[in-house]
Amino acid sequence: MDSAIVKTKQGFVRGTEGGAATVWKGIPFAKKPAGELRFQPPEPPEAWEGTLEANEFGPVCTQNKDIAAMLGAPADNMSEDCLYLNIWAPAGPREGLPVMVWIHGGAFRAGAGSSPLYDGTSMAENGGVIVVTINYRLGAFGFLHLAGVDSSYTANLGLLDQVAALKWVRENIEAFGGDPEQVTVFGESAGAMSIASLLAMPAAKGLFQKAILESGASQIIPPEQASMIAKAVLQQLGIDDHNMEKLNEVPAEDILKAAERVTAGQGPGMIFQPTVDAETLPVPPLQAITGGAAEGIPVMIGTNHDEGAFFFRPGSAPMPGPARDEAMAKLIGPEAAEKVKRHYPETIEGESQFMTDFVFWKPAIEYAAGQTKHAPVWMYRFDWHIPGHPHVGKAAHGLEIAFVFSNLFYFSRLGVQVDETIQRLSRHMQSAWISFAKAGNPNAAGDDMNWPAYQPLDRYTYIFDSESRVEADPYKEKRELITGRG
Repeated sequence: MDSAIVKTKQGFVRGTEGGAATVWKGIPFAKKPAGELRFQPPEPPEAWEGTLEANEFGPVCTQNKDIAAMLGAPADNMSEDCLYLNIWAPAGPREGLPVMVWIHGGAFRAGAGSSPLYDGTSMAENGGVIVVTINYRLGAFGFLHLAGVDSSYTANLGLLDQVAALKWVRENIEAFGGDPEQVTVFGESAGAMSIASLLAMPAAKGLFQKAILESGASQIIPPEQASMIAKAVLQQLGIDDHNMEKLNEVPAEDILKAAERVTAGQGPGMIFQPTVDAETLPVPPLQAITGGAAEGIPVMIGTNHDEGAFFFRPGSAPMPGPARDEAMAKLIGPEAAEKVKRHYPETIEGESQFMTDFVFWKPAIEYAAGQTKHAPVWMYRFDWHIPGHPHVGKAAHGLEIAFVFSNLFYFSRLGVQVDETIQRLSRHMQSAWISFAKAGNPNAAGDDMNWPAYQPLDRYTYIFDSESRVEADPYKEKRELITGRG
């Protein structure tokens, strides 16, 4: 039989064979979540007759088109009917290969598994792994906390979509040459924050064996706040809690616009994200991890040196001093805030670094420390940048992705010459990610990496840069101040 034709539980699918890899695009892993299934947990996909031609990506989940375009998601094909996944496998015979499932970022409100940046060809070809990218419901469609308004609804639908995709992988990936007992989830930003929650979710237990979190860790919204936001969106739609069934009839565009109006009125921050819920996410992820919810699951976790530079532009007005001091005091207490604020000058650069440290670095440190009691953990920091360059002058949020996937065309678009230094760093990073997926240890390829596991005593961190290296407890004084721990 043609090696691009595979039999899944739902029926045959035909992919596209290339020289380096075979790819199957747009395979449904759940029913269309619209109509009566809108705002409901995902249901298993229906079977089909004949052979599904899996040669085009499925639609992008409903989202703001401008943000989608900024993130590289194909915004010209958008629909509620979006629960599809894509698979890349090495060319030729395949059996028992490790599987890497990518969960995209986008602040829980944008993005898609079909972004060109996430093309899995290089990883499949170079690493001998199966790469899967998925979609999940975004914004109000995936994270509107209707369960806080009406107990007949279910919370955290976007996370449940991810669980459904992982269940599909478990049931079907062997037919593509993958090992369902060797699954690594990896993701960036909201994708990494999703993984932090998946590691704590009872429904996800046993669906993956390793996890890589890039620029994201435990991030949730309090249920009370999530309920208030849900009520605000319902109010925008003219729906009260006595006629919730009307939600099934409202045009998707109207829901999107209502959610964006509420978002605009809430100020900075993500108003659609996971929330603690007795049925789906019973314990805050950090608390769950520290208590052993992900016992035995190796974790690789890290951040970029200048995450905040992605969100702040030079020349922008920084937050006024008193407002900044108040924000710090709320996060870490007045005494610690007074000590730490000297690390963050009252400039846009200082504000950017504050975001880097408190939104990304601090949660990563805390999550890593919690998991070290229960499984090996490896911590990294991505430092590569070109000083003075208008686009890659800082090691900003998301910059590591092109290196991991080795999709270096991204740099040509930014006016960056892809030289041997960039190619070498990409090979180095991709090798670490693939080695971790294969063996639960980024050193497994032998690549002279010498990356020690992370422990609270020495806090060894691997620094990915033009000349990569290991550092013990980077920025120790600042870390102790912002975490309140020695």
